[in-house]
Amino acid sequence: MAFVPVDSVRFHVQRLPATAGAAAPDRPVVVFLHGLVVDNLSSFYCPLALPVARAGHEAVLYDLRGHGRTGRPVTGYDSGTAVRDLFALLGALGLGRRRVHLVGNSYGGTLAVHAALARPDRVTGLTLLEPPLSGAWLENMVDTLSAAALSLEDSPVPQELLGLRLRKAANLTAIADGLLNRTTLIDDIAAGRTFTPADYAALACPVLIVCGEHSELVPGAAELARHAPRVSAVEILPGLGHDVLKESSGALRAAVLAHAEHVAGAGPGAVAGSGAGAGAWTGALVP
Repeated sequence: MAFVPVDSVRFHVQRLPATAGAAAPDRPVVVFLHGLVVDNLSSFYCPLALPVARAGHEAVLYDLRGHGRTGRPVTGYDSGTAVRDLFALLGALGLGRRRVHLVGNSYGGTLAVHAALARPDRVTGLTLLEPPLSGAWLENMVDTLSAAALSLEDSPVPQELLGLRLRKAANLTAIADGLLNRTTLIDDIAAGRTFTPADYAALACPVLIVCGEHSELVPGAAELARHAPRVSAVEILPGLGHDVLKESSGALRAAVLAHAEHVAGAGPGAVAGSGAGAGAWTGALVP
C-alpha cells in the first residue's frame, strides 16, 4: 500500500509485481479503474488483480479521486481530469514510458475508453466490465446520484451505523455523502459528453467487453462492438446483471487473463484491424 501525491491530491495505490517470473519490460502494465462513489480498488484485488500478477503481468490499482482512501478535492470529477490523474500517477510511479492495458469496471470502463481515445500512444488494450456508454445511462446516473445526495444530506445514518459497530458501512456512507454533497462530482458527470460511432472507430487497441445477461448496458456494448475495429469478444455472462465483478469471478477471471495475454502478445507495433474483428460475440445473447 502506498500514498502518492499528484497535483495536490494524495492517491491511494496498490502496485503488484508480476510473480510468475519477471515480466518482460515491454509488456503493458495492467491498470484497474473502479466504479463510482462506493467502489474502490479493493473490488479488484482478489478477483482479478492478484490472478493477473500471478500470470506474469505487473498490475496497478488505485482509488480514483475522491474515492476510497484517496484525497477528496472539491472539483475535478470530469473524465478529462480523471485521464490526466491516471497518466500523472503512472508517471509518479516511474511508469511514464510504459504502455498500459486498462481494466475498467462500470464507470471505470467509461474512463478507460476516454483514456484510450486521449492517449492511443499509451493504451494498448481495454477490458471493459459492464461499461456504461450511452447518453441514457448518463441521464439515469445523474438522476440516481442526485436522489442519493438528497437522502444523505444531513443524514444521521453514518453515526447510527457507527453506533451499531458497522464501521465499514458507516465509512462507505460517509464517503458517498462527501462525494455527492460536497464536491462537483454530479455536475461534472452531467456535463460529460457521450461517445459517438466515430469515437469507437478510433479505438485502435484490442477490446474485450464483459456484460451480464440481464444488464441494461448490453445495447451500449453492442454499439461499441459494431464500430470498434478490434473488439476481440463480447462476453455475455448468463444470469447476471450489473454485478459481473462480484458474482462471476471464475468465468470473468478466465476471460480477463486470456485477453491480457492477447494484449501483451500484440506488441507495441500492432495496428488497428489486425484483431479478431468486431462482432465476435459469445455467451447467451447475440445482438
